[in-house]
Order: sequence, then C-alpha cells, then structure tokens
Amino acid sequence: MLHASRVIAAVGLMVGAAGLLEAQGGRAGGDSAQAGRGGGRGRGGPPIPATGEALARTRDLVEIEMMTWPEVKRAIRELGKTTAIVYNGGTEQRGPQNVNGGHTLMAREMAKAVALKLGNALVAPVLAYSPAGVSAEMPGSIGISAALYKAVNMEIAEALLRQGFKTVAIMGDNGGGQAQLGEVATELSAKYAAEGKYVYHIPDAYYAARTEFAKILVQRGLPCASHAGLNDTSNMVYLGQDKGWVRMELLPTAVGNYVPCPDAPVDSVAAARPRVNNGINGDARKASPEIGKIIFDLKVNLSVAQIQKLTAGQK
Repeated sequence: MLHASRVIAAVGLMVGAAGLLEAQGGRAGGDSAQAGRGGGRGRGGPPIPATGEALARTRDLVEIEMMTWPEVKRAIRELGKTTAIVYNGGTEQRGPQNVNGGHTLMAREMAKAVALKLGNALVAPVLAYSPAGVSAEMPGSIGISAALYKAVNMEIAEALLRQGFKTVAIMGDNGGGQAQLGEVATELSAKYAAEGKYVYHIPDAYYAARTEFAKILVQRGLPCASHAGLNDTSNMVYLGQDKGWVRMELLPTAVGNYVPCPDAPVDSVAAARPRVNNGINGDARKASPEIGKIIFDLKVNLSVAQIQKLTAGQK
C-alpha cells in the first residue's frame, strides 16, 4: 500500500506540472532553440534588448568564437569588419611525428593572420573535419563525406551572410574538399549577388602555396612532399613551438615515400628506397622553424592577395 501511494503521489505531481506548463504557454525552455533563431528570448524569459556593451579593450579581436555578440556587432557595423573567413582544418594522421589535429591547428593560426593582414575581416571557428581516408592501421583520422562537407560549409557561410557580413572567404588546409568549397562559393554568390553579398573560394591558400614553396625547396636542394613531409612538419614546428605539435625526437626517422619535386631531376637514390606505410609522403627530417615560417608567410600572403583581388570591384 505504501508503494502504491507513492506512485499515486508522483503521478499527481506530474499532472500538476503539466498543467502549470500549459498555463504558461508551454514554455519551460523548450522554445529556446526557436527563440535563438528569432533573436528574442532566452529560456522563457522576456525579449532580449537589442543593446549590449562592447568593451574598448576588445576592439582588436578577430576570432568570432572569442568575442561576445556586442563585440561582433560593433566589428561589423562600426569597424568595417564585413569579411568573414571560413577556414577548414581537419583531423587526419600526419605521420608518427605530427599530431593528428595539424590541419586544424595550422588553419587557426593561418586564418587569424589573414584576418589581421586584411584589416576588415573576422574569423569563424575553424572546422576540424574534412573529407579524409580512415585506416585501422593508422588510427586517428576522422573524415566526413564530401557531400556533408559541402553542406556544412554552405550553412556556415550562409549564416554569416545573414548576420551582416558582405563577403565570406572560404578555404581549406588540405586538398580534399577543395572542389566542394568552390561549389559553395559559386552557388551562394549566385544566390546573394543581388544583395551585394558574395562568397569566394580561396584555393591559393593551398594549391598556389604548395607550388611556390616547391620552387623554394628546389632552389635550396630540399626534398618535396605531399603529406606530413617537410612542408607540414616545418609549419607545425614553427607555429607549435614548444606546444608539442611535433615529436621532435622522432624527426631523425621521419621519412616516408619519395615525392619528386616538380620541374626538377628525380633523386634516383631516394626514389629507389622501398615504400613504407607510416603516413609520410616526403621527407621531414630537415624540418625547422625557419622553413616553417617561409611556408606560413607564403600561404598568408597568397591568401590575402587573392581575397583582395576578388573583392576589389565589390561594393
């Protein structure tokens, strides 16, 4: 009997709570998602006033995830930050010497540097997933489909345009997904051009930078790479400094499959080495912060130049 009375009491409390919710219009936090889209209420509270304080010391911030909404609003409407940068990183094995989040870590520093150099841009949070292969032999990669990659970038870019940005510069730190980013730019620019809003794909951040850096490597007699080699490893050494992005003690053995440099003689000795399965396409043994700074500066400068060229005639 005691057990039955407890059940009856519990049911009574639930019914009473349901009645209270109905009397209040059904709001007990359940409309917070809808309210968020409308920009009005928090969890059942009164409408949020369209005011907010942006502190003076936050004027120079460029990373949206590190800003408050009044700071972003001021940046767009008062400081001329009408360009948003969407930079795609990735989570992917990068050989035994580099951490799997290298794409994302490098992209975050790249995007911030590009925004600061442009002077009129803010940076959206860097995406940590991209089209990438997955291997049980070399675990750590987390890839998504090309279709999902495109869809996510579409929604992010469109969300930024709806908030007041006039331009979205979209780019990726790896080769996978570049075609999809180009499609995003083409489709959204066509949709919003009548409103004076555009999305631009910035492939020079990847392709042109790799081509130009390869020329520098040939001039210096250094090995070229396509993945986790001298390029990526040096960039991570430079940007990561003492953060542990690269296992420096493993550099002496960080050599993988031979990658010939474009427009250069083939290294017959290196080409004759047996193929290995360690995730490296190239030779990272001579990676250094000095080489990393060269590739980093090259990527930033090429990205800024392409963005400025594409937006030159935009009003």
